[in-house]
Amino acid sequence: MTAGRKRRRRRPRGATKYWSGEVTRNSNALDLERDVFKGDSPKAIAQSLKRSANSSRRRKAEPFRSAMSMLVFYINRAGKNLPRSRLRILEIAKDELRDLYHKPRRGT
Repeated sequence: MTAGRKRRRRRPRGATKYWSGEVTRNSNALDLERDVFKGDSPKAIAQSLKRSANSSRRRKAEPFRSAMSMLVFYINRAGKNLPRSRLRILEIAKDELRDLYHKPRRGT
């Protein structure tokens, strides 16, 4: 190897590029429906998260906290790569999730 060049390790075929994607797909707390965060309806996203949280036997917190944590995790990890329209849908989904669990909305 020449000086100044670093050797890159190759990932096995099909390996995940980002650990956050692996967490979203294989969460130890929730079994999420496929592509749940890609939906266009905030209410459908919230309902799916609620179903997953309520049916999970592996979660460590109450269902609302587990569902909200997964949604916030996805928003934070997607970060700057999320278009504004998608971010808006996911932020509305947070309010919908609060409504489904009869929790007060933020800022009210």
